[in-house]
Amino acid sequence: METSKFDITDYLDNNEMIAEYLNTVLEEGNDADIVTAIGHIAKAIGMTKIAEETGMSRPSLYKALSEGSKPQFSTIIKVLKAVGGQIQIHPLTT
Repeated sequence: METSKFDITDYLDNNEMIAEYLNTVLEEGNDADIVTAIGHIAKAIGMTKIAEETGMSRPSLYKALSEGSKPQFSTIIKVLKAVGGQIQIHPLTT
């Protein structure tokens, strides 16, 4: 029996799953994890579509969201808007 490699993008097929995934990474991950997660979401939705909506080229988008990259905050905001997300701040409870 052959097993296939797990690919998170296979499960990011609706807005609720995308939001849950990104919120989990925002809570538990570091900055590199967040960039990687946004890249996974963009791939799941379609890089061509995200490129069109952000006004970025596909190669620039791939480069900005590749592992180890340090994209500008404005790029992150553009991509989040293109994938239908937004950042909200909630006070931490202790």
